[in-house]
Amino acid sequence: MECEQIVFVVDDDAEALASVCALVRSMGLACRQFPSGEAFLEHCDRASDLAGCLVTDVRMVGISGIELQEQLQERGIKIPVIVLTAFARTPITVRAMQSGAMTMLDKPYDDDDLWDAIREGLKRDAEQRAEAALEAEIRRQLESLTPSERQVLDLVVAGLPNKVIASRLDVSVRTVENRRREVFVKMQANSVADLVRRVVQITRK
Repeated sequence: MECEQIVFVVDDDAEALASVCALVRSMGLACRQFPSGEAFLEHCDRASDLAGCLVTDVRMVGISGIELQEQLQERGIKIPVIVLTAFARTPITVRAMQSGAMTMLDKPYDDDDLWDAIREGLKRDAEQRAEAALEAEIRRQLESLTPSERQVLDLVVAGLPNKVIASRLDVSVRTVENRRREVFVKMQANSVADLVRRVVQITRK
C-alpha cells in the first residue's frame, strides 16, 4: 500500500508557517507543520516512513534549514527539500544545493513558484520510492537464486554464450540451459538486456 504524500513545513515564524501551510492545503495536499528543525528531526525518529517533500526556512532559532538538510543526509533520509530564504547569498545557496536541496526560493516568493516546486518535489519523491521498491524486489529475486544459478547469471551478464558457460563451470550445456531458464523466471526478465539492466541497477549503487 502506497504511503500518503505529505508536505512537511518547518519554520520558526508562526505567520510564515501558517502561510505556507494554507497554500499547501489549498492545493488539496496533506500538510504537517513544525516550529523548528529539531521538532522535525524528532518526528523523523518516530516516523517509519517520510513520503512527500520538505519546505524549510533557512534562518531559524536552533538549527538552520541548511543544518537540518545536513542532518537528514547523515541519517540517510531522502526527501526532496525546498528551501525558502530572505537572505539569499551565494555561499548559502551553494551549501543548500550541496546538501541536497531541490531548489531555493527567495522570500517573498510567488505562490505559483512554490506550487511548482512542491509538485516537482512530490513527483521526485514518488520516482525515488518507485525506484527503491524496484531495487528491493530485484535484491529479493537475486537472493532467491541458488549458488549455481547465480554463477550462470554472472556469466550471462558478462556476455558469455551457453557453451562457454558450460565449459567454465564444467557442466553440460543442457544444465546451463536449465539453470539459465530458472534465472530468467526468478528474475522476471524477458531478455538478456532486461536481465542485465536489472543487475546493473543494483550493482551501480
